[in-house]
Amino acid sequence: MNIASLVVRAKPEHFGALEELYRGIPGAEVHARCVDSGHLVVTVEDGEGYSTADSILAVTMAKHALSVTLAYEYTDEGLELQELQEA
Repeated sequence: MNIASLVVRAKPEHFGALEELYRGIPGAEVHARCVDSGHLVVTVEDGEGYSTADSILAVTMAKHALSVTLAYEYTDEGLELQELQEA
């Protein structure tokens, strides 16, 4: 499992268009918006047939996204190996 949380900066008048576009990106979901600061909070989760990196790139390249900041990232890949080494 891979999950990333992104903060997208955009003009509030473009929030609707961005949210619609983001709904079409696999694993992407808009969780919050702040019109006063011009920020959207978007999470991206991987799934079968697509990666978190691909979805993050799609969020970043979206028309009207002025900037995107990676706020949080989690992966459980490699945890099995780590647990084996610790045993």
